[in-house]
Amino acid sequence: MSSELNVPMGSPAPGVSERAPDGGGMDYRDWVRRSYLELVSSNHHSVQALSWRKLYLSRAKLKASSRTSALLSGFAMVAMVEVELEMQYCYPRVLLIAFSVCTTVLVAVHLFALLISTCILPNVEAVSNIHNLNSVSESPHERMHHYIELAWGFSTALGILLFLAEVVLLCWIKFLPVDSSGTKKATPCSTTTASSMETPTTAVPQDSGWQAALASTIIMVPVGVIFLLFTIHFYRSLVRHKTERHHQEIEELHKIKVQLDGHERGLQTV
Repeated sequence: MSSELNVPMGSPAPGVSERAPDGGGMDYRDWVRRSYLELVSSNHHSVQALSWRKLYLSRAKLKASSRTSALLSGFAMVAMVEVELEMQYCYPRVLLIAFSVCTTVLVAVHLFALLISTCILPNVEAVSNIHNLNSVSESPHERMHHYIELAWGFSTALGILLFLAEVVLLCWIKFLPVDSSGTKKATPCSTTTASSMETPTTAVPQDSGWQAALASTIIMVPVGVIFLLFTIHFYRSLVRHKTERHHQEIEELHKIKVQLDGHERGLQTV
């Protein structure tokens, strides 16, 4: 045992420190006191280990959120800047509005997650680099737990879903004008003339650009569904694991309580 466990709880019995360490000359009261100190010390160390585990988990979440948010928001900005719209093609108004809204919300969500990670991560890193068990209480990860989970959810769940939608909309904007010269090319979007009414509309579903955009949508929809199912399954498994761990800790505490109650009854009988 360490020197911290040798601090007596009350007035020590005479001659206890001179007895053999194997407990041969130790009475029942001293043995109960030493067992109680061992249990309290192990419980204190387990609480500190749990706090450090939460700190490292929060730090890992913040690092992953910052990297993912910076990467996906950068891709979204590049996609919006580098996309080239065909000026001679009349895009559907709903498609343009959806692409603009999805890109704006995607960048805003990831920048918000990046802001939370940038503000909290240096304080957590400063405490985690200190090699002192008692310094874990100086970290703000417990107080900022809800913000850390919010950044983690925005960066992984909501942010990735918006990025998948961004890819689908970008495919429609990029491929829809391809091979559509016979339908909507060279016709203004705001006016409808008789010549445009006479153009054949049966060739639209046969365009290769329309088919390419539809193929990307057909592929991305199952991917999004699989992503949602995996996210739900992952969080349910994580919650189940935490619940089982809490049940095990409660059972261990109940066993310790039963042992201490038995020791107290033994002291009363003595």
